[in-house]
Amino acid sequence: MATKQRPSTAIGKTADYLDQRTTIGALVKEFARKVFPDHWSFMLGEIALFSFVVLILSGFFLTMFFDPSMGLVHYEGQYPDTLHGELMSSAFASTVHMSFEVRGGLLMRQIHHWAALIFVASIVVHMFRVFFTGAFRKPREINWIVGLTMLILALAAGFTGYSLPDDVLSGNGLRIIDGVVLAVPVIGTELSNLVFGGAFPGDQIIPRLFTIHILVVPALLLGLIALHLFLMVLQKHTQYPGGGRTDKNVVGYPALPVYVAKMTGNFFIIFGVLALMGATMAINNVWNYGPYDPAPVSAGTQPDWYILFVDGALRLMPGPGWEWVIAGYTLPMNILIPAMIVPGILFTLLIAYPFIEARLTGDHREHHVLDRPRNRPVRTGIGVALFVAFLVLALAATNDLIATHFALSIFAITWVLRILLIVGPVFAFFVTKRVCLALQRKDRELVLHGHESGRVVRFATGEYVEVHTPLDAQEVWLRTQHTSPQPLEIQPAQDSHGVKRKGYRSDRRWQRISEFFYEDRVEPATPAEVAAAHSHGKHDELEARTPAAVGPGGGGSRAGSSAGGGGGTGTAGPRATGPGATEPGSAGQGEDKQQ
Repeated sequence: MATKQRPSTAIGKTADYLDQRTTIGALVKEFARKVFPDHWSFMLGEIALFSFVVLILSGFFLTMFFDPSMGLVHYEGQYPDTLHGELMSSAFASTVHMSFEVRGGLLMRQIHHWAALIFVASIVVHMFRVFFTGAFRKPREINWIVGLTMLILALAAGFTGYSLPDDVLSGNGLRIIDGVVLAVPVIGTELSNLVFGGAFPGDQIIPRLFTIHILVVPALLLGLIALHLFLMVLQKHTQYPGGGRTDKNVVGYPALPVYVAKMTGNFFIIFGVLALMGATMAINNVWNYGPYDPAPVSAGTQPDWYILFVDGALRLMPGPGWEWVIAGYTLPMNILIPAMIVPGILFTLLIAYPFIEARLTGDHREHHVLDRPRNRPVRTGIGVALFVAFLVLALAATNDLIATHFALSIFAITWVLRILLIVGPVFAFFVTKRVCLALQRKDRELVLHGHESGRVVRFATGEYVEVHTPLDAQEVWLRTQHTSPQPLEIQPAQDSHGVKRKGYRSDRRWQRISEFFYEDRVEPATPAEVAAAHSHGKHDELEARTPAAVGPGGGGSRAGSSAGGGGGTGTAGPRATGPGATEPGSAGQGEDKQQ
């Protein structure tokens, strides 16, 4: 009987020891065989993850030197001279001391701040990618909600950390938050006293924000990140459409050694870029603003970019006529609408969007192949409209700087931005929708007729024709593999006995929304349409005699066929759908089939 060979190296012995007690080897083996698709946009999630790691590391350093106290002290540090002997909070004094007296303190502060900005930005861009490509569809609705929750927590982490130095800039931001809290009907005053430990600014807000910033929010984020990664591995990764890629497999690289090596390299690149930014790009130099004093309000100051939309909305909202007095209580709608109601509706709709779209399409199948944004015009238009609205609000948050730098009237700027906030997103939506539909028509024409080669041939009859270059199999599959959802079909208002059907009005409302989403569409070309488009009589004989690889996209035979003549692709037919459908072979590096 053969004896089991024992490892001889230290690493091998350690691994064997752990495996015998935890059976971790089976888990490592399963993960090592996991296949991940390769695309640059999938790095956006990695940037968010690794920025968070940098935040944790740099934050641990800063915590050892920061004093989260609002007790007043006289600053005795040597630098800067302008603050020497000035009365300030311990929080501000420790921030300045950390920046000038602690070796590497300013570098760590700036790395931490840049990492926070990149962390939120990468989450936002990652969520946009998920939204535009439909990666939120079944079975990933829960992961979409997890991602949105992480975005909200990232905003909370950024704002609480931004407010800790207790300088003029962060103090003004807290004053705005106090105004929003005071605007809450009935309980606003009591809620403000509870948050700030008394009348603003109180003496408790900095210690409370510090606890939230270093303990509560990071703990929640760590838990959600772990859940997000677990669901991603459990459900397998989405992939972009292409030959060989279906909802039943994943084409890409295995986790070990390829993907883990790439992730390790990405981490050091991201860490290096953040360190370079922290070393060369000054940010949040609090000593230039001075300690917070509730009396003066400085102009020309803006919060970090991810809070600009709230600041801009508050600046654009009209004041007179929007403070309603009901039963003796004042409802400041000019604060509640831009700061609470609109953001609340927006995030509620974003959380519900996967379920809304599934209801509008009636599609409850699993989807692992992503959409091309052009094939979902209304969804893409909504995403672009939201982006334009954010840009307008960001400009509104800088209306004072625009006025002073360009010698313009701040009132004129405000009115122009108010109009843009209404007109801009609507205009962007319709332009985006028309562009997407035009791109769909272009894809259909390419499948039916091929690329324009610029080569014109004259027949003996005097007829001139342009010889089109056929698409290859991958191009055809990319442009025809998708399905074009149709508006919902509902049951009649009355049944066969003439009795009014219960729920008809609700179904009719959903149908109207579905018509708005999917009534304007371009169906992908079918094999029958391609065969009809490629039947050109003498033209077919001409293409049979035409040399291969002429014009863009060439490289295949000119010979026409039912799947590719004229604009043909050889043996690959377009839009092979159904349970037994096949598609062009893939040149992928690995394939992980769904069990």
